Amino acid sequence: MFEKILIANRGEIAVRVIKTCQRLGIQTVAVYSEADVGSKAVEMADEAVFIGPPAPGESYLQIEKIIAAAKATGADAVHPGFGFLSENPKFAIALKSAGIEWIGPNVHAIEAMGDKITSKKCAAEADVSTVPGHMGLIENAEEAARIAAEVGYPVMIKASAGGGGKGMRIAYSDAEAREGFQSARNEAKSSFGDERIFIEKFIERPRHIEIQVLGDRHGRVVHLNERECSVQRRNQKVLEEAPSPFLDKATREAMGTQAVALAKAVDYDSAGTVEFIVDEDRNFYFLEMNTRLQVEHPVTEMTHGVDLVEQMIRVAAGEKLELRQKDIKINGWAVEARLYAEDPYRGFLPSIGRLKRYSEPTEGALGEGTLRIDSGVREGDEISLFYDPMIAKVVAHGKTREIAIDTLLEGLDCYQIEGLQSNAPFLAACLEEDDFRSGEIHTGYIAEKFPDGFTGTEPSEFQTRIVATTAAFIHTVYMRRAARTTGRLTPTPRLHVEEWDVLMGGERILVEIDLPDEAVGGGTPAKVWLPEMGGKPVELESAWLPGEHVFDATLDGVHFAVAFKNLTEGLQLRHRGFSTTAIVASHRSADLHAILPEKDVSASAKQVTSPMPGLIVKLEVEPGKDVKAGEPLLVVEAMKMENVIRAEMDGVIKAISVKAGQSVSADELLVEFE
Repeated sequence: MFEKILIANRGEIAVRVIKTCQRLGIQTVAVYSEADVGSKAVEMADEAVFIGPPAPGESYLQIEKIIAAAKATGADAVHPGFGFLSENPKFAIALKSAGIEWIGPNVHAIEAMGDKITSKKCAAEADVSTVPGHMGLIENAEEAARIAAEVGYPVMIKASAGGGGKGMRIAYSDAEAREGFQSARNEAKSSFGDERIFIEKFIERPRHIEIQVLGDRHGRVVHLNERECSVQRRNQKVLEEAPSPFLDKATREAMGTQAVALAKAVDYDSAGTVEFIVDEDRNFYFLEMNTRLQVEHPVTEMTHGVDLVEQMIRVAAGEKLELRQKDIKINGWAVEARLYAEDPYRGFLPSIGRLKRYSEPTEGALGEGTLRIDSGVREGDEISLFYDPMIAKVVAHGKTREIAIDTLLEGLDCYQIEGLQSNAPFLAACLEEDDFRSGEIHTGYIAEKFPDGFTGTEPSEFQTRIVATTAAFIHTVYMRRAARTTGRLTPTPRLHVEEWDVLMGGERILVEIDLPDEAVGGGTPAKVWLPEMGGKPVELESAWLPGEHVFDATLDGVHFAVAFKNLTEGLQLRHRGFSTTAIVASHRSADLHAILPEKDVSASAKQVTSPMPGLIVKLEVEPGKDVKAGEPLLVVEAMKMENVIRAEMDGVIKAISVKAGQSVSADELLVEFE
């Protein structure tokens, strides 16, 4: 077994690998850029080596620097995680030449499967079902449009060296094929340093289902069944689960058999994933093979009781797999949500900044299930524009799919994030959708369910009730603390039952609360009434204390958690997909609020500002040009993704304040209309 392993990665996957190494008694080395000084991974590792500026091309993608760090620290093996150099055969070769073990598959497998064009040819030779398409290289946009028409629309335009949703576009016409080809090639070049593009038939309403394979260096290959990753946005996975609610036993066995056959064809000897698209009749087609650990690997680990990182390490050390196919069984259900720093209310634009407040739910038993958190950040850390905007992976396991989903929802409820936006409300909304809960999902699910983007969800009666009582409880505690403040001129009299008007969402909700001092901190339950909602006196019990920003409680025996933050006046509260501002007032104050004039918030619709820090990649307009609402104005690159900024109104361009290649900050003026 290895004595010291260097992790050639950052963030949550670096932390994930370190945890397994610690359990196995293996020392670890972290590498870090200027943006990751003092990061969680650096703190957890036994040693850490600085490797350069924040840009990946100057640090995490520098093979020479990684090898130098391994040599300097005496590391005898390197785990690449996922992304960055994890599927780079040159890196594996360079490590071998330096006498350092590569914790990953052999170079032949990486080269054969890492290239999507070559991998499809290998799959066909191994009698694996493949999607119709054009596997040759495509030189320009016109050729792309011609080939797309021959294959038959709709088509998927994909980067040969792609992954993680980068360099992928769907086209339904020649015009979209031309535009998609150029955007996909640009993303592929910036993300992978490889601009090769191919085209294949796009299967409408498909499901994305992948098979986890594991091989050793002694010829044994097994599969650990499937993961379903159909809930995607812009070709990036959002929710994953294992097993799939769609597959029957026969289809599962057929997909597993083909995945193992393909792995054996390239002498696969590590953890890897064979991805398929599956149509509505359960016909499946090979999509690609990822010759690395997948982001969503935790759902497989939780349903099979196997540590995939440990298996990768043992295989790289020359050990034989102890797993036998006949012994591999699915235990329960696991669902994973990718918690990203992005603003779902503004088209999911990256939300870059510092985590001013950050608290995670506690791992372990939660309700009837179990919760796991894979994260690489802590309160005070910064989400940088240079890397993927993932905050954490939140994973829940239960005996049934329903229990796993409910556990995941409870876990997301307990998150508290301030300083930047997260997609937690959107994740909760997806998990609560009827079609998701019934397993009726496909890769176009998000676009179908949220065609106009995400604007939040309407509150149920239960949500209105818990948010109103939460606001009243917190306000009552704040007011009592203020009354005890030394020097207060007119102390507030202590009432047995206090009455408040909670103003939220245009409603005025009367809440009566009997809050003994002993109720603060969970000593004894409070009692609350919501007369206008037909409420009888019910118990509200919580261990919440001032200073905490998640109100975890039970109301009439039903558990809930509401995240909130203090505003200048009132509270901003969130429960799942519902978010609101609440002001708790006396009856007199509520009367006055009702007659206050509305504030004029007419924004400058004629100015287009940058929604995020980034790099101007391309200008699509010039001064004097007529544009229609929805037409592209320019392209901003952030978090390794190209974001098209489109006109929100018809008009004529008056001025452009930026140029291609220029870096911009959030809210910086980009374009003005006449």
